[in-house]
Amino acid sequence: MRAFVLTAPGAYEVQEIPAPVARRGEVVVDVERVGVCGTDMEFFTGEMAYLHQGHSSYPMRPGHEWAGRVAAVGEGVDRGWLGLRVMGDTMLGCGTCRRCLRGHQHVCEKRSEVGIRGAQPGALAEQLAVPASSLHALPDSVDAVLGALVEPGGNALRAARAAAPRAGDRALVLGPGTIGVLVAMFLRAAGAEVHLMGTTEGSLAFARGLGFDHVWAQDSVPDLPFDAVVDATNAAQLPATALELVEPGGRLVCIGLAGVPSRIDTRTLVLKDVTAVGVLSASPGLDATIRAYADGSVDPRPLVAATVGLDEVGAVLAGERPADAGPGPKIHVDPRSSAASTAS
Repeated sequence: MRAFVLTAPGAYEVQEIPAPVARRGEVVVDVERVGVCGTDMEFFTGEMAYLHQGHSSYPMRPGHEWAGRVAAVGEGVDRGWLGLRVMGDTMLGCGTCRRCLRGHQHVCEKRSEVGIRGAQPGALAEQLAVPASSLHALPDSVDAVLGALVEPGGNALRAARAAAPRAGDRALVLGPGTIGVLVAMFLRAAGAEVHLMGTTEGSLAFARGLGFDHVWAQDSVPDLPFDAVVDATNAAQLPATALELVEPGGRLVCIGLAGVPSRIDTRTLVLKDVTAVGVLSASPGLDATIRAYADGSVDPRPLVAATVGLDEVGAVLAGERPADAGPGPKIHVDPRSSAASTAS
């Protein structure tokens, strides 16, 4: 099969490699759609922290936002999975430690992560082998495009839930990228008045086009009481800004990661009686995200600007936007195709 392989920082090949075989407890999926994530770009540049911590190494195959159909099942796997459209959890815990047994496999110390950590190959290939225990079935109303948006959506849903919005609450999301816009969509679906803060006119205009009326540059955020502030950026200084902006008694949610330490004044946190929450992984939010996509309460499809083939992935990871791409922040990959095409 064909697969996209990173061989070193900035170096890659589309290789012909052996197709995977489903081992005991595994399935093989025909991959239909994969999302390109900021994490993938960090592996491309060599900046991803896991590379320097010994959790990941080259050569590697990225791709953790995916959807496809089950083509084969291994020993011990229910054959009812065959032919089903699925997506899969990125976080694969050991299954036996205290955290896994408590349902927290996404923070298992020994976890592997599909396309990210522990030499678990990712989905930028025509086929992918994963544990059957990681699968989530997709209903007919959730096609491959939406299926590949479940993983980022699960992260965003968890952040929105951590903000604990009540109808009429006012929430501010910092960073109108993929995750930030998805958080805003889930907050809006919960009945909150949603504001977004960004730095580029293109991202702000895109958010306005999705029906968000309260969209601001950083220097124009109005002096309003924000019951929750969600930082969905990689800017080291913005968690402190978020703490400054949130109302006393409110909630501060951090889902973005900066390349250097972010610092907040815990005296402010205490004196404002703020609840601060960090969110890692979509795992606990995947099923609820699938339901939201299926019933239409959240529609992330406009986020996808274009769909490309495996041969175009390297250019995308290097920061190039496909010709005729739409305004959305997300690029998808169809591993079965070698030609680029704009997606709406």
